This record gives sequence, C-alpha cells and structure tokens, in this order.
Amino acid sequence: MKRSSVFYWLLGIMIATVAIAAAFHFDTAVSDFIAHHRNRVVYNFMVNVSRFGDWPEHFALGLILAGVAWWRGNKKWTRIFLSMLIALAIAGVVGRGIQIATGRARPSVRTEEVWNRFSAKYHAFPSGHVTASMAFFGVLFFANRRVAVACLPIPILIGFSRIYIGAHYLSDVVCGVILGILSAVLVARVFLRQSTIDNQKSEIGSRRG
Repeated sequence: MKRSSVFYWLLGIMIATVAIAAAFHFDTAVSDFIAHHRNRVVYNFMVNVSRFGDWPEHFALGLILAGVAWWRGNKKWTRIFLSMLIALAIAGVVGRGIQIATGRARPSVRTEEVWNRFSAKYHAFPSGHVTASMAFFGVLFFANRRVAVACLPIPILIGFSRIYIGAHYLSDVVCGVILGILSAVLVARVFLRQSTIDNQKSEIGSRRG
C-alpha cells in the first residue's frame, strides 16, 4: 500500500471518529430541537421522503438502470449499476446485523415499552435508509464524480428526514453514512478497479492489433 493511501485512510478514520463522537454528544440536543420546531407540512414531506428512500426503492432503481444500460450495450455503466446494487446488498446485510446486535431504541419509543431486540422499534442503530442510500450512490464517486455530486442531496435528504420524523438519532444517521461509504469503497475497489484493468487490457490489445 502506498504512503499516500495510508495517509488518506488514517485521515478518514480520524474524521469518522470525530464525527461519530460529536454525533453521539449532540444526539439528544438535536432530537429535542427538531421536536420543538417540527412543522406539519415539512413533517408530511419528510415522511414521504423516508417512505421512498428505503432499500427496496434503491434496489428497484438500480435494477432498472442496469437493465437500461445492458439493453443499450453500455458495459461500463452496466458494471457500475450492478456494483451499486452489490454495495447496497452488503450494506443492508451488515447494517441489519448491527441493528439486531445493538438493539438501540428509536427516539419515538416510550421508556415504558418492553425492550425487544427483534422489533423494528429497536433497530435504530445504524439508520438502514441512510446506510443503503449512501452505499448505493457512494459507488458513483469512484465512477463519475459529477453524477455522484448531483446525486449527493438524495442520501442527505433521506438522512435528515429520518431524524426529522423521529425515527433515528443523529448518531444513527452519521454511522449509517460511514457504513455506506465503507461498503461503497469495498465494492468499488473490487469491481470498478477490475473494470479499469479490463479496459486497459482491451485498449492495449486493440493497439497491437
């Protein structure tokens, strides 16, 4: 591994650690602030954002995009969209396991309710919506930065919606972002790097021919 890569990994770990610590520190303050300034119109809008921002919607979008790219014969974007789906799946499985293992209650759960590790009320950490969306769109940063930046508001809006409707704490969303990014990095390094190598080989072969 190059020194520059080690530096960026260490920098990323430091930033993630600070972000997680800050998020846990401000959990209650952020939830209380939003609860006292909640607007009915905005709340209804955020409910719809959350409803259409879960993993099945991302999965359906990925399948449609991959199908269109394959139908048009674009191998590059077919691989990218399939990589987005793989990142979505990995993030979903890992995130679900963490949710069940931690059993963190959502902000909306009343203290007198009976704790149940397998109840959706106790699957707050990390945010499944945010983890899925960040993993899905995060792959684009390794394929096409312009498209990725254009899509970035989607996971941000989904994350804010989850906090706004009382489904998650700030730390749930921040950790979901980090898990999603890690899933995207893993998939991009394996599948998109192989795609680059294959393209380089084909270009060399065509030049020799």
